[in-house]
Amino acid sequence: MTTDTGRFAGYGILITGAARGIGAATALRFAREGARVLVADVDGAEAGRTASALRERGLSAEGITCDVAERTSVEAAVAHAVDTFGSLDVLVNNAAHCTPEAPLFEDEPDQAWARDLDITLTGAYRCCRAALPHLAAGGRGAVVTIGSVNGIQDFGNHGYSAAKAGLASLTRTLAGHAGPRGVRVNLVAPGTVRTRAWEGRADGLAALAAVRGLYPLGRVGEPEDIAAAVAFLASRDASWITGTTLVVDGGVTAVNSGFRQALAGPES
Repeated sequence: MTTDTGRFAGYGILITGAARGIGAATALRFAREGARVLVADVDGAEAGRTASALRERGLSAEGITCDVAERTSVEAAVAHAVDTFGSLDVLVNNAAHCTPEAPLFEDEPDQAWARDLDITLTGAYRCCRAALPHLAAGGRGAVVTIGSVNGIQDFGNHGYSAAKAGLASLTRTLAGHAGPRGVRVNLVAPGTVRTRAWEGRADGLAALAAVRGLYPLGRVGEPEDIAAAVAFLASRDASWITGTTLVVDGGVTAVNSGFRQALAGPES
């Protein structure tokens, strides 16, 4: 299935949190466009299965256990990508953690706040720190981080949202630092995306159905929607884009559908 005409032919790409959901869809997108992909996830067995499924389709992928909360684990994954592929050209920071919030803010435990920030924000920092010298060496390096609309306006989850907002700031400051080294750094901020995490919740499918109407485009996102945006920002098609946040949210942060519906009245 891979061809020499793909945008990412010959690229070595590392994606964290890639065993399922957005990460797995992104791995498939890059691999179909010619990349050699390292599927990294704290669930090493699932990462291996995802990589194996890509190989069964004639694509180039390997799986590896990577815990972004551990510096040595991150550095081992980066080293493995470089040793296996010969280069590391794109880093996709997708790993994240979201703790359900307590009913009252004052009841939020320190451990929950710290874990959300450590995996979601500091984990991306660890990955960027380990990968940057290799990204700079190849002359076409790019970092694409998965943020969230939670980092832009209130959708709940204090620690997770603060971490996602921090990722947007890290994107800007790192873009300024890495730009002279030939590395672009950008962020994709998804809205609600249909993933296995929703299916695992008792009210997950009902919640997806309930929020669908709040999206001007009439649906929640699919992992492939986000993968397409990540691939664009990582590609040479975005060669003059760095330090930006690309919101991929079906219009939910641009249009207040609830307000418009209230003005229209109950009969509409």
